[in-house]
Amino acid sequence: MSGKFEIYEDKAGKFRFRLKAGNGEIIAIGEAYNSKGACEKGIDSVKRNAPTAEVKEIPREAAMK
Repeated sequence: MSGKFEIYEDKAGKFRFRLKAGNGEIIAIGEAYNSKGACEKGIDSVKRNAPTAEVKEIPREAAMK
């Protein structure tokens, strides 16, 4: 089974997505969007940008800012 994106409405009425691996584990969660359409555009952006996205390690102190 391959991964999948799921769109859902959170408690605040905002739309979010999560990316699940083939084994059902959640591996990414998107930000809150005001509309389902905007959420779908967020998914499209991940699909377009992730295949070539650089992996960069940052210092812990920088990640906490």
